[in-house]
This record gives sequence, structure tokens and C-alpha cells, in this order.
Amino acid sequence: MMETFERLEIQELPLRVPSVRRKVEDFLGRNGLRLEEVDLYLGVLNDDGDILAAGGLCRDIIKCIAVSEAARSAGFSVPLISRLISEAAQRGFTNVKVFTKPENRSVFESLGFKVLAQAPKAILMENGRGLEEYCRYLRSHQAEGVVVMNANPFTLGHQYLLEQASVVLPESGRITVIPVKEDRSRFPYSARKEMIRAGSEGLVDVVEGSDYQVSSTTFPTYFLKNLSEASETQMWLDIDLFGRHIAPALGAKVRFVGTEPNDPLTARYNAMMKYLLPEYGVRVVEVPRLCDAEGAVSASRVRACLANGEFSVASALTPSSTHPYLKTYLAVRALRSELDTPLKPGLVGPDGPGAHRDMDYDVMLRGIDAIRPFFPRMGQASSPEELRQVGLAAERAMMTATGGVNTHRGAIFAMALALYPHDIAETAASLDDGRSKQREGIRGAMQMALDGYSDLFCRWLPYYQARKWLPNGKQKTLLLIMSELDDTCIISRVGYERAQEVKREAQALREDFSEEKLRAMCERYAAEGISPGGAADMLALTIFFESIEIH
Repeated sequence: MMETFERLEIQELPLRVPSVRRKVEDFLGRNGLRLEEVDLYLGVLNDDGDILAAGGLCRDIIKCIAVSEAARSAGFSVPLISRLISEAAQRGFTNVKVFTKPENRSVFESLGFKVLAQAPKAILMENGRGLEEYCRYLRSHQAEGVVVMNANPFTLGHQYLLEQASVVLPESGRITVIPVKEDRSRFPYSARKEMIRAGSEGLVDVVEGSDYQVSSTTFPTYFLKNLSEASETQMWLDIDLFGRHIAPALGAKVRFVGTEPNDPLTARYNAMMKYLLPEYGVRVVEVPRLCDAEGAVSASRVRACLANGEFSVASALTPSSTHPYLKTYLAVRALRSELDTPLKPGLVGPDGPGAHRDMDYDVMLRGIDAIRPFFPRMGQASSPEELRQVGLAAERAMMTATGGVNTHRGAIFAMALALYPHDIAETAASLDDGRSKQREGIRGAMQMALDGYSDLFCRWLPYYQARKWLPNGKQKTLLLIMSELDDTCIISRVGYERAQEVKREAQALREDFSEEKLRAMCERYAAEGISPGGAADMLALTIFFESIEIH
């Protein structure tokens, strides 16, 4: 075997190749496993191309480790796992975790891994001090009661749960909320944490989340909502880790959960907590869900309302402190909707960069991601000057994320006015730096704002509402906006006279529309360097106002 070991070659198995993927799936199936999501999969093959041993890496988690029955005495496991640890380190992960069968414990212990949690059919191990450091942090947040909460988004139901928990514990008993850190939700972790803090002020202490509670490490199927044998094992590991490490670090004796009438996976998780956690001295208290005439007040209901264009209903299910985050979600969705629309003359889209040489779809996405955290602050600003400072900070973040490319300066201004809970025209007048006077007679985005977006509400929004479900509804709305807006982006590129011609061409195409003619305009404007960026911002703003039921 020493000769085989010396000639051992570990190679990547590219799962994007269908034949390789099938081979890996067959190999894992013969070893009682299934292929899960991985970023990298490595294997040891014999001369005939058969897989002898293989394993994968998903971020900082080693997955899908298996050795064929014929090669189990060849010593392939240790070098394969060592290689995966090295690959993880090159990706910036020095704290590597692994799900594995209990019989593999000694192999991983020989490589410095320690057991974090145990279930009958699996163990969770780690080769760093991540859990130890997190527990050290939790010891400075002592609390008798704990709530682990995703809050996607934070609703009146979540608020009710925390209020009832505070009633159950005596006045001296503190309650800590651990937000789910995993970013697989509609609302990012940072926003969910802020919503919990704002909606529970004075009730609880909100600590940082981690990879050690309801995450892709401890409970990945939570995000798939699939009740299976695998999810039962993951629930057990997640609960065992909480009882063994998290609760003692906090000094917690009670874990609060809401009853779950609709989701079988969460209901089963609650049942397993009630069965397992008392063994660690932790009592589980189920608080009945807050209900209204339509049923349980839940985050899933809020998300469904947002998806169906029922912002007022979503708002009624959430505390006012959540409303800026709901609007942020819709603002980002509107920007993405505009970006994802193809066949926009001169503009960046999924089909190309249009007239731009310094930006493309991915750069635009980076711009949107960079400005998103500033949108709630716009909705919470106390004055036009504070709104201005938030907008400037958003611009700086955008320029940093895009390498100095101005992807969304106009959108920042437009969305700031839309999100700020005061009169649009008055706020625009407060923010106007004199540019509107310098361009007298030009009805650009600033003049539109100073008019309170009257054209948007009177013409563009009704037009879009009547056509939003049509195949070319967004493109036709864009053409309408192009035909009426003095787009300063076009004027700065090709001059005022050509910009007026663009308005007439857009009107003509809208009146005699065909996709063939639209494609020709896209090609022509890309070649001429014409980019109606102002119209794109107004299209996104129109989509946003439609989503919050401004009629």
C-alpha cells in the first residue's frame, strides 16, 4: 500500500460535466450517501477511472466523504481530507466543519477535529476554535431565556412571541434573541437583525448570530423546508449543539418557540426540542401564535403579500419599525426588475451592456448590493439634511463596490425621495443644489422630482399598471418615459438636439411597436453611445411605486 500512497493523485471531479456528476452520484449512492451542494469535489481514481475515494467542500464544510469498499484499507481518507482542509484555507476558511458518520470520528480526530454535536446517525465536528470563541462572546450576554429567530421579516407575530416570553420569566429574567445568521432569506441578516432590535426595544437583548444555530452547517434543510430522515438528523445535531454549548454559555434555562400550525418541519423541530432539551436542563415553552381573521401572523404571509402587490396588508402584519425594510425589499426588487429587463435601448441588461463600456450586468448588481443597506436609513431619516448625508454615503459605497463606476447615482436620489416619508416636491426642493435652475426648460429627473413626480403618477404608473403582465410591458413603459423625459444622461452624451430626436423616436416606436424594431433601436443606440439612464431610473421608480399600491 505504501507504493499506492506515494503515487496518490487527488484530482478535481468537475460536477458541471454531466457524465462526471452521474459517476459521483452513483459512487455516493453505493456508499449510502447522496450528492449535496458543494463548491469543489475531489477524488482519487484508479487507472480505469473508477472513484476510490472522494469528498467535497461547500464554503467551510467538508461534505460527501466516501471511500469505496475495495479501498477502505488503503489509507485514502487522511490525505483526501487534508487536501480539502488546505483548499478551504486557500479560500479563507481556517475553521473547517464536517458532518460525518460516528464511525469516522477517529479519522477526523487524528486531523485535529473536535466533536461539536452528536446524533444517532451523525456527528458534527470542527477543527478550529470557532464555537469556543462564540461561546466566550455569549458569556457576556447572560440570559435566562433564549429565542432563536429568523424574522424574514420581523412581524407582529414575532413581537408578540417576545412580549409573551417576557411575561413568562420573572422581572429579573433576561431574554436573549439569537438571529439566524444564514443569508438564505429574502431579507439579509443585517436587515433582519436590525428589524428585531427595532421591534423589540426594551424587551430583549439581541446578540450576534453564528454558524452554530439553524445554519447551513447545523440545519441546512431548514432552508429547504423538506421533512426527511436527513432533516431529522440535522435537527438533532442543531438541538444537541444548543443544549451542549449555547445554552450553558448564556446560562439559559428556557427556550421560547412559537407554535407551528402550518410548517411540518418547524413543528417537528419544536417537538424534538421539547423531547431533547430537558436533558440539558433547558425547558421549552411554546407560545401560541398570534392570529387574525386570516390565520397565523407569519413572515411567510408577509412575503406572500409583498409578492402579490399587497403592501398595505403586509404593513398591517408588521410593526412600524419593519416598514422601512419592507420598502427597501421592494425598492431593491424594482431596481433588479429594471436591470433584468432585456431589450432596453442603450441600457445595461441581461442581454448586454448597451451603450456602456465601463459597466455590465455584474457591475450593476454590485451597485445595487452596495446601496441596499442605506435604503432603510433613508426611510428613517429625520430631516432632508440627514437624508442627503445618507445618500452621499450610499454613493460612496456604490463607487467603492463598482471600482469607481457610477451605476446608480440617479437611482439613489430617486429612491431617497420615494423612501423618505415626507412630501416629494418639498424634499426635492430642500435637496436641490441649483442644478435645476442651471438647466431651465429641461424636464429632467430633478424637475420631475420638484413637480412631485406628477408625470409618473398621472401617466407612467397607470400605463405600467395596465401592461405590467404583458410580454413587453416594461419595454413599452420605458419608451413612454423616454418620449417624455428630458434625459440628462442622453443630453450629456450626445447633446440636446439628439436627445429631442430620441424622444420622438421612442414615441414613434411605442405607437408602432414591434420587437424587431426595438432590437434595431437597441443596436443603433449602443453604436451611437446613447444611454437613457434617467429613464431607466424612472422605470425602476415606477415599478417601485406600483409595488406599494400608489394608484
